Amino acid sequence: MRPTLPRWSGTLAAKAAAFITVMCCALAALLGVLVHVQVTDQTVGQARDQALQRLEQATERYEAGDPLRRGAAMDPPELPRQLRDLAVAGDRGTMVADREGRPTMWAAGPADGGRALAVAVDYSQQARTIAGLDRAILWSSGLAIGATLLVGAFAVTRVTRRLHTTARVARRISAGDLDARVNDPRTAPRTDPPTKVPARPQDEVAAVAAALDSMASSLQGKLLAEQRFTADVAHELRTPLTGLHAAAELLPPGRPTELVRDRVAALRTLTEDLLEISRLDTGRERLELDTERLGPLAERAVRAAGNGTEVRVVRDVSVETDRRRLERVLGNLVANAHKHGRGPVVLTVDGPVVTVRDHGDGFPEYLVAHGPQRFRTEGGTRGHGLGLTIALGQAEVLGARLGFANAPDGGAVATLRLAAEAH
Repeated sequence: MRPTLPRWSGTLAAKAAAFITVMCCALAALLGVLVHVQVTDQTVGQARDQALQRLEQATERYEAGDPLRRGAAMDPPELPRQLRDLAVAGDRGTMVADREGRPTMWAAGPADGGRALAVAVDYSQQARTIAGLDRAILWSSGLAIGATLLVGAFAVTRVTRRLHTTARVARRISAGDLDARVNDPRTAPRTDPPTKVPARPQDEVAAVAAALDSMASSLQGKLLAEQRFTADVAHELRTPLTGLHAAAELLPPGRPTELVRDRVAALRTLTEDLLEISRLDTGRERLELDTERLGPLAERAVRAAGNGTEVRVVRDVSVETDRRRLERVLGNLVANAHKHGRGPVVLTVDGPVVTVRDHGDGFPEYLVAHGPQRFRTEGGTRGHGLGLTIALGQAEVLGARLGFANAPDGGAVATLRLAAEAH
């Protein structure tokens, strides 16, 4: 099984910090190795040349019969075995080894009688130099990695902060706040006249922010135009429909008159629904709050609908709500259940949760997934698809949540969860 990583490990800042750290460590290690190898080769080379030079001088003195100087000897016991074997075989060589606890550069060459002439050069200073260099490389690499990581984290955090701001604005727009904008300073046009300090050039984050702001402005403009059109059409239809309704009342009794009155009533209902939707779209609806018992309020809404809905009160509570709007929501849910479902239709009150269920074919898949859509109905059923849209809009004004689902054994279930319960 793959290990579960913490949530912060998936953030851009964490990934950037890990990448910067790995790259800095790799670069520091590469540079450190190169410097170490270069300095070590140079130091060892100088010590080797010095040892071979002293070996050459010792050989000349030995061949001339002069006594050997300090540091030179025939077959010294401290001479490394590998170097002794090399000298006895007739070759010269050098080797770094410890002598009395101190690093020493040995140089050895052949002498008469199968013996080895060797010289010892103190290598302590060179060893301390290389060790100090290695420590300096480690400390400087650590400081460089830390400084680079801090600067990189600061730069990445600035970028991620702007990305988080853009994402937060996008969520506000998706929640319905069309006035939300990123307003990234890098998206501002260059100042004019050119004598002023120009704005900073745009980067990719600014381009995303500008695109989001442009999309929000375009979407807001289209929605406002749609809202104005809906409100204007509904207002323009009210006057002729009022006259048409009055004229229909003057027609003589008969089947044609009933058909005309029925269609006029449907048009008036549609016009009122459009006006209500336009008011909801503006977001300027104001609540008239009062404390109400939920059970009796649900019963009044069902009686007003007049369609024989069963009311079950499992647990009654008092809620602070707008009675007229809540009755409107419940009435629309009950009317939709009778119009598009099959009986029995049951309204259940269980605390601050109200469910309306029918036993028909259930809600369409698009409605369960995305919510109600205006003027869209399924299966050729009568209606304009506005009842559930109005119920959802009024529920949002009340601060309640309205959800749509299908029961496992068949039937549509609308669930209204009120925001708060009054005690």
